[in-house]
Amino acid sequence: MAWQNDIEQWAKQIRQNNPFAARLVWDDQQIDFGAFERPLVTMYVREASALRYLLSPSLDGLGEAYVRGVFDVDGALDDVINLAYSLSRSHNKRFQTIAGYFRHSRKADKQAIQFHYDVSDVFYALWLDPQMMYSCAYFETGCESLADAQVKKMDHILTKLRLAPGQTFLDIGCGWGGLAIRAAQRFGARCLGITLSRNQYETATARVRAAGLQDRVEIRLQDYRDVQGQFDRIASVGMCEHVGVKGLPDYFRRIHGLLCDNGMALNHGITMSSADSVDAPFGAGRFIEKYVFPGGELPHVGEVLRTMQLGGLEALDVENLRRHYAQTLACWAKNFENHSEGIRQEVGEEKFRIWRVYLAGCAYAFRHDVVSIYQVLCHKAGRHADGLEWSRRYMYAGPEAGSKLTP
Repeated sequence: MAWQNDIEQWAKQIRQNNPFAARLVWDDQQIDFGAFERPLVTMYVREASALRYLLSPSLDGLGEAYVRGVFDVDGALDDVINLAYSLSRSHNKRFQTIAGYFRHSRKADKQAIQFHYDVSDVFYALWLDPQMMYSCAYFETGCESLADAQVKKMDHILTKLRLAPGQTFLDIGCGWGGLAIRAAQRFGARCLGITLSRNQYETATARVRAAGLQDRVEIRLQDYRDVQGQFDRIASVGMCEHVGVKGLPDYFRRIHGLLCDNGMALNHGITMSSADSVDAPFGAGRFIEKYVFPGGELPHVGEVLRTMQLGGLEALDVENLRRHYAQTLACWAKNFENHSEGIRQEVGEEKFRIWRVYLAGCAYAFRHDVVSIYQVLCHKAGRHADGLEWSRRYMYAGPEAGSKLTP
């Protein structure tokens, strides 16, 4: 067929930098990309229409083809993700016309894929740490276990905030309650955690009850815009990604309104490395939007600082945790692989494939400076300079700097 010559020409274009094999299952052919005894990655292409994903590659297209099962891959997951990024970078518009040969088939046109970001607590428990912290951990030396690094993350946040016994603490987007519980148990604070997830609300409430902290921790199923009152300390962990870039000034104004005049707040959020983009490159953002986090937007850290100031807050400290999130995601991806059968049984093959490539792909993105993550400590703007710390030393003195309670 005519397209076979085009396939060979396309293969020659990218052969040097992409050592992999494409096995055309329906045609019993194998196209080798590079010279090797055994390819690092083998793609098993199950139908001719799937060739369009290779001829016009992007991360969302390749990810969709894998999720739909129109091709499978054999090889280490890191090598698969590296190949996907390499193919997406080498995209040549010349081959878009070739891809048109395969854009429609009866089978492809009939398939309608709808995925929702609503998976069970059991699913998360299979690959998160025991506290079920679904945010970047803090590896003080790089040798910690995931569980230890997540505890250190909580203590790092609460120590930065100088949380002290008796203070009021608001956790915006509290997840399964780990940070609020830690703030009460370790630092003696009176805490409110809010979430919009019913699953998280129910689990967090049960955990507070099991810890005997009902008098110090309240969990609400509530939007942050509906919270009333003022708090000595506020933490927002993994929340601003869902606000949207245009919504950031109002978001920080709301935090300003909830913060006591002498209080402190900390925003812990993922950012784009490119100052000119709010979307991950090579189609990765489209894949995440469609299958994992609908409506999510990532600002540049400069935009976070600008809109924080517009919201009436002054940045006191900015810390880049990109290496920490690359390590966190590597741990999650490893746990995911180790519990693959249980995850498949819990959520099914398609959801398994989505999250498998999502976690490994995000680890790649943080390792290679595609995206980053920052903790920004702030307080209300306009305060006298005498109220500022001379140094960051207190942040690394340990939780005892803010509380004399024992764990």
